[in-house]
Amino acid sequence: MKLTLLENDRKTEYKKILQEAFQYGFESYTGCKEEQVLPESHIDECLNNPNSYAYMMIDNHEIVGGSIVTINNETNENILDFMFVKVGVQSKGIGQQIWKEIEALYPNTKLWETCTPYFDVRNIHFYVNRLKFHIVEFYNYKNPDPNSPNDYIGQKDEGMFRFIKYK
Repeated sequence: MKLTLLENDRKTEYKKILQEAFQYGFESYTGCKEEQVLPESHIDECLNNPNSYAYMMIDNHEIVGGSIVTINNETNENILDFMFVKVGVQSKGIGQQIWKEIEALYPNTKLWETCTPYFDVRNIHFYVNRLKFHIVEFYNYKNPDPNSPNDYIGQKDEGMFRFIKYK
C-alpha cells in the first residue's frame, strides 16, 4: 500500500468512498439511512482550501482510504480534517498506516487537531487508543464550536469531540 496525493481524475471516486465511510459509521449508530451525514460541499470546502492536501491510500490501484489535512507552516499546528478507510476493509491497520505516513510527511508539526461525532465509538477508540490523541473539548448546544457556532442550535442530543495530539 502507498499513500499518494489525490489525483484530479480520482476526485469523484475519492469523495464517494469518503462519504460512504462516514455514512457507514452514522448508520451503524443511528440506523437512519435517510439522512446524509457528510455533504459533498463539506469535502469540497476542504479540498479547495489552498492550505489543504488530500491523500489517498492505494492498494492494487484501488483507493482503500485517505486523509485531508490542513497545514499551517507558520505555527506548525495542523488539522486532520478527514481520515477514512473504505467500508469493508476496516480493522486491517490501514488507518494507522495512513496516520503514520501523514505524520512522516509533516515532521515539523507541533500539534495535530481533529474532531469526530460523539456517537462514533470506533473513531473515538481509534484516535485515543491507537493514535494517542487526547479529547480536549466537547462541542454541543451549550458549548458550540467557535468555527461553526450554529451547528447545534436546538439539537440537544448532538455534538463533536475535539482531539489534539502534541508531537
